Amino acid sequence: MSTVIKVENISKQYRLGDVGTGALAHDVNKWWHKVRGKENPYLKIGETNDRSVKGESDYVWALKDINFEVKQGEVLGIIGRNGAGKSTLLKILSKTTTPTTGSIKIKGRIASLLEVGTGFHPELSGRDNIFLNGAILGMTKREIKSKFDEIVDFAGVERYIDTPVKRYSSGMYVRLAFGVAAHLEPEILIIDEVLAVGDAEFQKKALGKMKDVSEKDGRTVIFVSHNMGAVSQLCNKAIVLKEGLLTNAGETEAMIKSYLQIASDALGSTYDNSPAKIDQKLKIRGVKVTDIYDNVISEVNNEERAFIQVTIEVFEESNGYDLGMEVIHMQYGNIFSTTLKDTNLEKYSNDIILKGRHTYKLELPLAYLRGGDYLITLAASIPKIQILDVYIHETQFLILDKTSPVAQTSEGRRGAILPIINWEEI
Repeated sequence: MSTVIKVENISKQYRLGDVGTGALAHDVNKWWHKVRGKENPYLKIGETNDRSVKGESDYVWALKDINFEVKQGEVLGIIGRNGAGKSTLLKILSKTTTPTTGSIKIKGRIASLLEVGTGFHPELSGRDNIFLNGAILGMTKREIKSKFDEIVDFAGVERYIDTPVKRYSSGMYVRLAFGVAAHLEPEILIIDEVLAVGDAEFQKKALGKMKDVSEKDGRTVIFVSHNMGAVSQLCNKAIVLKEGLLTNAGETEAMIKSYLQIASDALGSTYDNSPAKIDQKLKIRGVKVTDIYDNVISEVNNEERAFIQVTIEVFEESNGYDLGMEVIHMQYGNIFSTTLKDTNLEKYSNDIILKGRHTYKLELPLAYLRGGDYLITLAASIPKIQILDVYIHETQFLILDKTSPVAQTSEGRRGAILPIINWEEI
C-alpha cells in the first residue's frame, strides 16, 4: 500500500496571553533574525504544553517534532488526554492551520469533521451546505446529486433539509456534517471527537460507515476519540500524544494500554480548577477511583471494595441538576449507568443543590464486574433541557479478577448489568 500521509518533524508553537500585546515587537524581532539567516528566537524559549502548571515562558509547544506515516486504507487512531495536541494535529493535517516547523506530504482529497459547525455556513440550508461542501472537495454538481439522497437518509434530517442549519440542534448538525464528509468520497477522512455529540444510534452508524469507508472503499481514516472502545473497534494502528509529544506508535491495543498507563500515572491530579465559562451553572471538577480509605487507586480486586468520587462546583443553585455516569469496559462497552436522582429519588429530587463544591461518593459493584480496563464518563445536566458539563474517559481503573457480568435489561438505563447504586454526598 502506498503512503498517503507523511508527517516529518511537525511542531506547532502558540503564544499565550493577550495576542495583540507586543506582537509588533515580536514580529520585527523574528523578521530581523530571518534577514540575517538566524533561527526564530522564540522557537528556543517555548515550553512543553503542560496545562496543569504555570510556566516561565509565554510560548508553548502544542506539538513538538511529530513524525509518522499513514498508508492507504489504514485507520489511524490518535489518542491522548485533553491538551495533548490531538486537535492541533488534525487542524494541521486538514490545512486549517500551518505548522511552525516541519512538513506534511498528503496524497488525495481530505474531508474533515473537527468540531460542530466546521465547514457549514449557518445561514444556508442543509441542502445548500451539502452542495457547498461537495464543491469545496472538487466534486461536480452531478456527482453531489448522485450522493444527495444517501447523505440525507444517513443523517435522518429530511424534514429539515431546507431549513438554515443555524436552527439545527448540535446532534442534527453533526449528523449532517458527518454524512457529507463520509459520502462525498474523499480519499482521506479526518474525524475528531465531535461524534460524541450524537446519540448512541448515530455513533454506531458513524463507526460502521468509517469501517466501510476503509475496508470496502480503501480510503484512509484518521480518528480522534476518548472512547477507547471505539478506537479499539475501528483502528488498526494508533499513536499516543502527551503534552504535544508523540510518546508511542504501533498496534491499537498496545497503544491503548500505553495511553491508560499515562492517564493512571496522572491519577490524583486530574482535577479541573480552571475558571467557569460565562453564565455556566455547574462545572465538573474531577472524578477519581478510591479505596475504603479514600486513597486514589488505579487497580482493584473483585474481592475488595472501591468507590468513585465525583466533585462538582455549583455557580447557580437549583434543584433541577442531575449527574449521570456510565462505566465502560474497554472491550465490551457500556457495563452500567447510574444517575444521582434515579438512585436517590427521595433524597435529591427536591433538595436544592447550593452554591459551592460538592463531592459525591458511590460504591462500585465489583462482584458483578468482569476483569479488564474500565473508563468513566460523567455528564451534568438539567434533564431533557440542557447539558451543563461533560467529563469523558480521563479516569480509568483496572479490575484484576474475571467474573462475568449479569445480563439484565431495563428501559431508560443502559449497560450489561443494572446494579443498585447509592450516591452519598461527603
